[in-house]
Amino acid sequence: MFFVDTIELEGLGNRSYLAGGERTAVAVDPPRDVDRVLAAAARRGVRISHVVETHVHNDYVTGGLELARLTGAAYLVPAAARVSFTRVPIADGDTVGVDADLTLAAVATPGHTPHHTAYVLSEAGRPVAAFTGGSLLIGTVGRPDLVEPRLTEELARAQHASAHRLADALPDETAVLPTHGFGSFCSSAQADGDATTIGEEKAANPALTTDVDAFVADLLAGLEDVPAYYAHMGPANAAGPAPVDLTPPAVADPDEIAARLAAGEWVVDLRNRVAFAEGHVAGSFNFEADGKLATYLAWMVPWGKPVTLLAESAGQLAAAQRELVRVGIDRPAAAATGGPAAWIRDGESPASFRRATFAELAARDADGTVVLDVRRASERAAGRIEGSVHVPVHELHHRIGEVPDGTVWVHCAGGMRAAVAASLLDAAGREAVAVDDGFDAAAEAGLTVATD
Repeated sequence: MFFVDTIELEGLGNRSYLAGGERTAVAVDPPRDVDRVLAAAARRGVRISHVVETHVHNDYVTGGLELARLTGAAYLVPAAARVSFTRVPIADGDTVGVDADLTLAAVATPGHTPHHTAYVLSEAGRPVAAFTGGSLLIGTVGRPDLVEPRLTEELARAQHASAHRLADALPDETAVLPTHGFGSFCSSAQADGDATTIGEEKAANPALTTDVDAFVADLLAGLEDVPAYYAHMGPANAAGPAPVDLTPPAVADPDEIAARLAAGEWVVDLRNRVAFAEGHVAGSFNFEADGKLATYLAWMVPWGKPVTLLAESAGQLAAAQRELVRVGIDRPAAAATGGPAAWIRDGESPASFRRATFAELAARDADGTVVLDVRRASERAAGRIEGSVHVPVHELHHRIGEVPDGTVWVHCAGGMRAAVAASLLDAAGREAVAVDDGFDAAAEAGLTVATD
């Protein structure tokens, strides 16, 4: 009897898998922190015989090379992928044995990348699961625009063909197990659902229900901005990532925190946005540990700039380190735990700013105020507060000078990104009010919501 264990990477919106039988297993698209995969194997009492990559990833640093080194597993990487390390090149149609009666077959599925490969797990010759990486996702497909702009349309057409190849070759009951698509920016659209099959995708996935020209047109029209850190992930994965170091960073006292801020380094407060607004180190930025920490911090921080982490507990700090190594922020420059009282120098006071609802925004005195929308362009197109200024949160640190004078009431769709933006504005000396509310409440509060 086979098993498939899912290893969630919730902050990045991805999944990795461990699949096998009684004695051996294969790891698919493993995360950088490979101890999670090793623990899953230990719980099952199996040896990892193979580690496979569906593609050279653009959104996270893989743990595949390190996992193969630690376990002695064969490291299977698509043959057409250009990498700088020794691996077993895998090509369309290649098959490996995983356990008794279990085989894994490679299926070329270009589209997300030119070399993308899916893997079909079969038991006694019957396909039971397809590890589809960034090809066929739940209700959508992986983005085709992450490799080379000139290849985007060609890869979009390849995605359509690859989805049909899988759907035509596999039984309807075959489980579809993608790596992307659970909030990942590698997905071309955010679809609902947590599990799916080939049959379900045949009925609902636009790649399988729409002709190629219409599919490509819709796919390309819906692509969002690419997180800036993606430019660093592919090269890191092709070069062969180094092992991670998750030991606690050096402890920073108030003088060191102040010195790092004065040097222009990033000091990141991981506490929840309510606590941060009530009191924080002046000049620090708020990226909640429970939000999309890795995605937004890696997207916004100038690449390579030292980062000091401020956390409410050692556990929160350790979890944040684990999130950040997955996107190549390997070692914090320093860290401190506790709260603002332990982080500021004697004689100094914590900084703070207001939080508000859309009802309070509607009731404000509009004179001398600015409404700043930090959502993505697609969100704003579906509904915007009339008269508001638009700067997506991932661009704000470069464009604060474009925000008009006055008190800035900043909002997003739910509050998290507004808190990040408010912290950036506050650090820049602007008076900010973070609207911590769901955007649906804007119209209910009487604000005029327009659409493009």
